[in-house]
Amino acid sequence: MQSGFDNDKYVKMQSEHILKRIDTFGDKLYLEFGGKLFDDYHASRVLPGFMPDSKIRMLLELKDKAEVVIVISAKAIASNKIRGDLGITYDQDVLRLVDVFQKLGLFVGSVTITQYTGEPAADKFREKLNGLGIKSYILRRIEDYPNNVDMIVSDEGYGNNDYIETSRPLVVVTAPGPGSGKMATCLSQLYQENKRGIRAGYAKFETFPIWNLPLKHPVNLAYEAATADLNDVNMIDPFHLEAYGKTTVNYNRDIEIFPVLQTMFEHIYGQCPYKSPTDMGVNMAGNCICDDEIVKKAACQEIIRRYYTEVVNIKKGSGSKDALKKIESVMKQAGVTANDRPVVSHALVREEATGHPACAITLDDGKILTGKTTELLAASSAVLLKALIALAGLPSKQHIVSPQALEPITKLKHDYLGSSDKRLHCDDVLIALSISSTLNPSAKRALDQLDRLKGMELHSTVILPNADMDILRRLQINVTCEPKYEFNVNYHSS
Repeated sequence: MQSGFDNDKYVKMQSEHILKRIDTFGDKLYLEFGGKLFDDYHASRVLPGFMPDSKIRMLLELKDKAEVVIVISAKAIASNKIRGDLGITYDQDVLRLVDVFQKLGLFVGSVTITQYTGEPAADKFREKLNGLGIKSYILRRIEDYPNNVDMIVSDEGYGNNDYIETSRPLVVVTAPGPGSGKMATCLSQLYQENKRGIRAGYAKFETFPIWNLPLKHPVNLAYEAATADLNDVNMIDPFHLEAYGKTTVNYNRDIEIFPVLQTMFEHIYGQCPYKSPTDMGVNMAGNCICDDEIVKKAACQEIIRRYYTEVVNIKKGSGSKDALKKIESVMKQAGVTANDRPVVSHALVREEATGHPACAITLDDGKILTGKTTELLAASSAVLLKALIALAGLPSKQHIVSPQALEPITKLKHDYLGSSDKRLHCDDVLIALSISSTLNPSAKRALDQLDRLKGMELHSTVILPNADMDILRRLQINVTCEPKYEFNVNYHSS
């Protein structure tokens, strides 16, 4: 895939700026990591060349000084909010992140549940954390937040929260996704630390929106589409404009909370070290874009993918019509429509021609392949096989999966597991291909192409089952679906 972002430059510049910010404060620095600290696939999609683990690589340089606090909102727990790129709930992702960080050698100090109002699901999750030996804390929802600054910065506001015990000078506050309460956690801790005579500071590492790109740049619009359920709005930072006479981009929640932050620092130091929300950040991503046209195209495609994700979620009963309206508005601002995703029309044409569900996938050379549902294969597995055959440079009609490998899988599904669907899906096909590769050099050659599927675009004319979506996500294929089911029944496993 074409690259529009210099990742090496980014890691170097970003590390330098974080280190400078740490030196600015005294005993402790609370560093809010916006977006994904690990597996930042949104950033890698809209900034081709950005590595999903870039942030964690920088943090590992400071691991002896740092501890991680993972934040999740009680509302996300109660609603079973899904992390779209992984297909797991936010509370599941918290446990996954704990495991990932610990395996990398990072110290996870605790998990904090924010915006708590007595949700039973949050209480149950906290019991689970305690049973796993993971410290947990509660931050309560504050009425009229963030408007009533005097009340927020008081014992009835932040003072009513748990004090998160930390032991290292750099406290990295991260979360499974946006709207989790990371900043509120940092500000609450500044108040609590000050009461205990500890001089603490705050800084923000937020990749999006990118402050030195235009307000309506597709990368910044893609961030609005990604946070449509939170109703985040990109805005010109009025504080920065007034202080420096320069136009920069931030978003509504940071701008709304800035007076609270100013008051916090005034309580602690007598003055605020920041003149604007933009000043709080250390984001250097905008300085590392090396091909703006590539980045713009990638961001526009992400906006379209977010549209399809939301219409499918609405069909499933988990989406929001308000969020969809927001994404449609973002699409108009970006000058794109759902038809600007090339794989969509190819999949729909194949479905119309065959009368069966179809999928289309774009290869790394721009060629688009299609596959349809047959008695043996689901459309997703058919097009996956076609893509691997093409990437391996094999004849398109060549059979690379042995019938001896397929038969026992079909028999297992139908005769022993009682599945009414005899067709082979993505996981079945990959298992069969793996078995075939032990004796068939062509199958081995095709199997070796799996890593090349990363970043490819796929569209299905029907909503794919969870099993197929899970495999395609793991292969890092960008998947969209039409908002309809293959069968007109009331119950769907997906």
